[in-house]
Formats: sequence, structure tokens, C-alpha cells
Amino acid sequence: MTPKFPVRAASALFLERQWLDRPRGRRLTARTLDAFAVATGGIQLDSINVVDRAHHLTLWSRFGPYKRESLRRLIERQRVLFEYWAHVACLVATSDFPAWRRVMVDYQRRHKGWRFLKKHQPLIAEVENAIRERGPLGNADFREPGKKVQGGWWNWRPATHALDYLWMSGRTSVHSRVHFHKRFDLTERVVPAEVLEREPLTAEAFRRWHLDRSLSAMGAATETDLRMYLTYPRFEMSERKATLRDAVHDGRVVEIELSGDRGKWFVRREDLDALAAAGRRRTPSTGSALLAPFDSFLWHRERTRRLFGYDYRIEVYVPGPKRTHGYYSLPILVDGHLIGRADAKTHRVEGVLELKNVHFEPWFVAGETPPVNGRRPLDRDATLAQVAEAAWSLSAHTGCGKVKLTRVDPSRMSAALRRAIVHVAGAVQQVPEPVEPATT
Repeated sequence: MTPKFPVRAASALFLERQWLDRPRGRRLTARTLDAFAVATGGIQLDSINVVDRAHHLTLWSRFGPYKRESLRRLIERQRVLFEYWAHVACLVATSDFPAWRRVMVDYQRRHKGWRFLKKHQPLIAEVENAIRERGPLGNADFREPGKKVQGGWWNWRPATHALDYLWMSGRTSVHSRVHFHKRFDLTERVVPAEVLEREPLTAEAFRRWHLDRSLSAMGAATETDLRMYLTYPRFEMSERKATLRDAVHDGRVVEIELSGDRGKWFVRREDLDALAAAGRRRTPSTGSALLAPFDSFLWHRERTRRLFGYDYRIEVYVPGPKRTHGYYSLPILVDGHLIGRADAKTHRVEGVLELKNVHFEPWFVAGETPPVNGRRPLDRDATLAQVAEAAWSLSAHTGCGKVKLTRVDPSRMSAALRRAIVHVAGAVQQVPEPVEPATT
């Protein structure tokens, strides 16, 4: 008989596996940073800096404000993380390097630029030798004087293709970033020797590992969830299905049902007790945060809709007049419930974190029970106080000393949120440190 669980069990376990059961409630150390990257499979990188870089927002939502230099030291000196593709470009746990090395080996014979690279093997060797002789180098170090740089993978210069190939095939690794631009060095000079000594996984073992890591990060998942979470590498559909089928046949993975959902769900056998315990929890999470649009919690937004009743869309790529919630809206998480979103912007010169437009979910405005994991309506004033506290914490993290609220939808919620922001401001004890624009 197929085990059956309530939807709230899957949503609560997902929060736990994503380290959002205690938002901003942990301390950033080498051990916790490694554990978080292992738990989620990766921390997405993105160049948009309207509030902060995506990885800084993701880490703040788990660890609260931290010193940028501390994170830089953990990444670039202690090498707790390395850069590679997992969902897209991510910071990945260095302890997972032997697993991803399987992909690097395979990339040498199956990649997007085969024709170009086959033709330009001498150039690849030239670029690799330059890095070997001169140390960490970036794209700008191979730029042709006076030549205009164009965007798009197809417009890359030959040296850029070579740098990308050397990185993706594991011959080089990202040594550091300067103003968010990658600088590459030979992998043996970046990745710790004790990690490099470990053999890469076999192709079959990697597929099993990839499935296990994805399922562990989500708790319970559908086949589509699995395909949309760690999207790299792009397995053939038949390979994905065979790996999942074998895991079910071996008993490592169990098919389950979620009440009210007609899809097939899967969970690791070892997580069945955790799923049951999550379903009994009165409160799925304790605390508040504003989430990055590229947070691993949101990698498959249809999953967020099914598990939390929250329909989220990233609108940075939507023309201004067609946006509904704003250019860079951050989902608002309070006690495990997604109650709205805040289109935010950091004004670094003025030292102001502006909440340009805060939209609250209709059920919260109406004082109704949350769509999932709701046993009773949320206390409005207590919830808004948590939103205000999270905003002030993010303000401190980005080096700002002020929080400015511009607009609230619906407008009748504006006065209450403003009062909460003013009240929390009087209780804020932490003096934010000035921070330079994020470069890690």
C-alpha cells in the first residue's frame, strides 16, 4: 500500500532541508557553510546587484548578517566551496568535488562547443599554459586591444570559449572573483590535494548520487521536481527514469501520495520518519527572511505553488510596463508561510534599503488561514513586526543604516507596516558595517 502524507508534511520538510526552518538562525562557519551547500546541492550565483548578489542574499537568509571578508576567506583561502554548474552557476561544497569530477571528465567529450574546440586545440593549450605560467587569469587578460566585447555565448571570443572549456572540463577552477569577474587557475592549485586524490564517481554512481542529493535537498519530490532542481548535467530522460526506477526497485526510494495532489511523489526510505514528523509539526518554521529570487528554495517555482500556495515569477526579464510585482521582488517568509513579496533596492551612497513596493498575499490581508500548514490565521501585528525585523537585518547586511518603505499593496496595510518598521528601528542595536560592493 502506498504511504500517504498531508501536503503540510512535504512543505515543512522542504523548509527544514533548505535550512529555512530557522531563518537567519545559524552562525556562518566553515562547518555550517559546507553543510548548507551539501544540504541544498549548491548556492546559485547571479550578477544582478540591485539589492545584493544572489548568493549573499541566500546566505543571509540562513545565517543573518556576516562579514564579507569572512565569506571570502572561507571560499578563496579555506576552499570550503568551489564554483561549478549544479542548477546553473553555483557555489558547490568542495567535499562534493569527486562527484562533480565525473561531469568534468565527461565534458571533455560531450559539451556545447565541440566543433569550435576541436578546431582550436592549440589555442586551448596556449591559454592553459598562460595560466600555468602567470597564475590566476580572467577573461580580460586575453582581450584583444580595441576590440568591442559582445554578449551572448555565440559572440564569445576564442579565448573566452577556451577558458570556459578548461573550467567545465576541470582542468582549471575559479580561483577568485574581482568585481564579480572570474579568475582561473589550474585546478591542482585551487582544490585541496586530499580532495583531488579521491577518484571521480563512475557514471552510474554519479546518477545515483545526483538523485539522492536532489531528493535529500527537497525531502519529497515528483519526477518533474527532480528534473528542475539540479538541472545540470542534462541527463537523457531515459537515464533519469531508469535511475529512479532502479532506486524504487532497490528500496532506497519509496513512492508516496500527498493528500489532495494527484501526482506521483518520491522520498528516500531513510526520510520517511522525518516526513511523518514534519507533518505533525504545529509550526513549520520560526523566524522571517526575504528570499533571493534565485534561492534554491525557488528553483522550481511550480513546486513552490503546490507546496505553499504561492505563485512566484521572476520579473527582471519582463518589460517594465508588464511587471506585476516589480523588477526584483523578494518573497517574504514568516514562520514557514510565504505572505507576500517586496520589490527592494539598495541605495548604497545614501545608505538606504528601499522597499519600493510590498505586495501581501490576499489570504493574509483578509485574515484567513494560510493555504498550507495553516491551523489558524496569522497574528497581523506580530507578522508585520517580523517583516520589519527582517528588513532591518537585511539593511545591516548590505551596509545600510535606514529602511525606507515607499508603497504597499493593498494600501490599507501601509500604516501598520510603517509602524512596525519604526518600532523595530527603535529596538535595533546592531550598527551596520560599511560594506564594499559584493565581489565574491
